[in-house]
Amino acid sequence: MVKKRIIGWSMVMVLLGIAAVGPVAADEDPRIRAYQEQLDRMQKEMDEMRGRLRALEEERRGPASGRAAQPAAAVPPAAAPAVASASAAPAVAEQDRKIGVLATEVERLKSALVLPANKELKSVYGLGPAASKVYQVERGLSIGGYGEFNFQKFVSDQRGKRDQFDLLRFVLYTGYKFSDRILMNAEIEFEHALIGEETVSADSGAVEVEFAYLDFMMWKPLNVRAGLLLVPVGFINEMHEPPFFHGVFRPEVERQLIPTTWREGGIGIFGTLAPGLEYRAYLMNGLNAEGFSSSNIREARQVGNRALADDLAGTVRLDYTPLAGLTIGGSMWAGDSGQDGEFDGKKPGAFTLLWETHAQLHYRGLELRALGTFLSIDDADVLSSALEDTIAEDSFGFYAEAAYDVLPLLLPDTTHGLMPFFRYEIFDTQDKVPQGFQRVPGKDVQLYTIGIDYKPHPQVVLKFEYRNFNAGRSSPRPDEVNLGAGFVF
Repeated sequence: MVKKRIIGWSMVMVLLGIAAVGPVAADEDPRIRAYQEQLDRMQKEMDEMRGRLRALEEERRGPASGRAAQPAAAVPPAAAPAVASASAAPAVAEQDRKIGVLATEVERLKSALVLPANKELKSVYGLGPAASKVYQVERGLSIGGYGEFNFQKFVSDQRGKRDQFDLLRFVLYTGYKFSDRILMNAEIEFEHALIGEETVSADSGAVEVEFAYLDFMMWKPLNVRAGLLLVPVGFINEMHEPPFFHGVFRPEVERQLIPTTWREGGIGIFGTLAPGLEYRAYLMNGLNAEGFSSSNIREARQVGNRALADDLAGTVRLDYTPLAGLTIGGSMWAGDSGQDGEFDGKKPGAFTLLWETHAQLHYRGLELRALGTFLSIDDADVLSSALEDTIAEDSFGFYAEAAYDVLPLLLPDTTHGLMPFFRYEIFDTQDKVPQGFQRVPGKDVQLYTIGIDYKPHPQVVLKFEYRNFNAGRSSPRPDEVNLGAGFVF
């Protein structure tokens, strides 16, 4: 209950903050200020004209006794106010029209500053298209988001697993462009539909800040970014909106080897060095080796929650697009993960190196993608002994994927999409273990995924996939039939 109240008050404060910031920014805009001053002047003139018109009408009517005592010769002068009032009425109507036009323009400008414009979604600096909306507004607030839900059915070798439906995540992007050179961008994620308490079938979900940073746009080749940042590795970690990857679930290589979604606190630079050549380079807090396991390094992520920063890490990414639709690149993460902690009386550095190379091609309806990654951890023997689990010295993963949009072949004028796809993955999180320790079985996996994505709208996708796991006879894993849907806005 306390957690719910804290979260509720936090959301109220965020909304109040947005409401308070919007009008201030609008009042500071010189265009709105000029229109507002002109509107005020015209409103003042209008009030004066209405006052004169009322005086003329009152003079024309006059007191009843006065009208009865007037001689016939006074009639023509008495008609003058009526003539004046009749000529003043069109002027008042015209002034009313002008004030209406100005008022409409002021409101339009204010709305343009604080409300997001409807623009085509496109990726900027490696982020997902919806996460990039703040880069496309002229000033003020941008709002976007995405969501996904699925039904998972296990069809063989269930080994205790049960079919389930899950509202996997609902995400809100909030950005604010303070000026042409300074902006804020953030992602708030709600996972598994419920937080703060458990249900009879599952643990509580979570509310997380996936990223929250400030950009200082200085020069096309050199800009500065600081805050809670997405680590720029792989395809999915930065661009994980469901309409822009195939299948119901993200590739396992980009979950088990690359711990998507991976974010840490840091500062760095990014930009475009040449046409088609982009980079990102950050200094971040390191991982925490206490979270390493035989399966992956996911629990070693510190995600900005009072993250230990005795050990830092560096990450660099480079992408090159020599032709439209073709991208090749690579990235690296390197740094100690010991965080000055004691492991069996020792303080290992636990130097961690993760690198990956990737390539993708989009040509008409064809999409091809491939990624390979390698992970090494120093002092794995010390960590394995202290954590009572076999921490591998070396791990690797690879996947390749192909998809083709067949619907234009059948309906050339369609705006829908229908993309069968196939993905092959192989990974081993126990490829090389420290001397004296035994491999944990079932960590050498081959995964075959076949499925189809249907897009009735470019921002909405319906998904089907069949996943076949092969982890050896000693550790069979159930096959899966998965149905899902996702959207982005």
